[in-house]
Amino acid sequence: MTDRAFDILVIGAGPAGLAAACRAAESGAKTAVMDENPRPGGQIWRASAGRLPVAAQPWVVTVGKQGVEWIPAARVFAAPAPGRLAIENAEGEFSLTYRSLILATGARERFLPFPGWTLPNVMGAGGLQALVKSGLPIGGKKIIVAGTGPLLLAVAQYLRSRRADVRLIAEQAPRRALARFAAGLPRHPEKLMQTAQFAWSLFGVKFLTGCWPVAAAGEGKLESVTLRRGGRTWTESCDYLACGFGLIPTTELAALLGCRIGTAGVEVDELQRSSVEDVYAAGEITGIGGVDLAVAEGEIAGFAAAGQPDRARRLFHARAAHRRFAAAMTRAFALREELKTLAHPETLICRCEDVPLGRIHACSGWRDAKLHTRCGMGPCQGRVCGGALEFLLGWKAESVRPPLLPVKVASLIGTEPGEEAS
Repeated sequence: MTDRAFDILVIGAGPAGLAAACRAAESGAKTAVMDENPRPGGQIWRASAGRLPVAAQPWVVTVGKQGVEWIPAARVFAAPAPGRLAIENAEGEFSLTYRSLILATGARERFLPFPGWTLPNVMGAGGLQALVKSGLPIGGKKIIVAGTGPLLLAVAQYLRSRRADVRLIAEQAPRRALARFAAGLPRHPEKLMQTAQFAWSLFGVKFLTGCWPVAAAGEGKLESVTLRRGGRTWTESCDYLACGFGLIPTTELAALLGCRIGTAGVEVDELQRSSVEDVYAAGEITGIGGVDLAVAEGEIAGFAAAGQPDRARRLFHARAAHRRFAAAMTRAFALREELKTLAHPETLICRCEDVPLGRIHACSGWRDAKLHTRCGMGPCQGRVCGGALEFLLGWKAESVRPPLLPVKVASLIGTEPGEEAS
């Protein structure tokens, strides 16, 4: 396995990762940024028809000008020794060594199982948006967007701009919670402007608060969704259900490295340092907070990792303001208790291993569920069912072991701790 060495290695090329790489490189550090996608931008700044969003372009240009090495379409699957990560891409395996590591692995959507949620065309809200950006034709298709959080509006806006027939946006949060959240928007003018833009572009689309899906139905693929609001339940026909109940920090690599994980995500100090020496974390991996907070945290981490703490501290005020907004957002879009009753005993919780909720209820925790049902042991390694069970039963993953993701057997050879690079 061939080693490639850097002063600072950034994992994740979304807003936090790009900001971190820019600030580290401009401070003189030999920097690389790696991502599992072929292009920078992450999920939130994913390119559409080959073009990056306007907000991402200055960061990508700066990364190039600063000489940051771009390592695309590659995934970390193990950490065989301190300061070294094992990587796999289409060509095979290799390793990257670093003096400091910045984790900007972002977040993924939370799925809450309900009858019919495994039908084709029932998708994550961000997942459907990503497919459309990659070329999925959506014009004229009837779509219901459901779940919680500002992502629903962004997805609905994008799908409508691609001529989709967005029939309904179902937000599970109650109206009073959203009203309190909206009352604070004038303190954040850019967020207020963004909300106004959403309202204008989605004019005519029905938006229901306190509403959520309880079942999906169809022969072979999705044909209709049953929704509940208050005491009323009804069915809407549709071609796609874009559904996401918030985001979950992607902390598996951080956990593998031994970083302390709290209730919100990776725990960090004021300079974005984790509990592991020379490992920093920035963006949604430390807690869900949106693009602006991710960029601020990325910049702080980049400066700090490059030995520029004074420059990092100049950004503390901006980060604090973004964190206040993030806290308000978390309160407004908290998941309601009724969502814990959506799944029936026969509803699949683990899609990879076909494990229904009824079998899960007989287990005492994650380890017991894995031993007796194989829940969380399929290709996704608990990334889907894990978030659901954390909400439904309060379970958290008890351990993280390599490989983090399915890899070729050949990639596992020579990744044991203490092995010398060849």
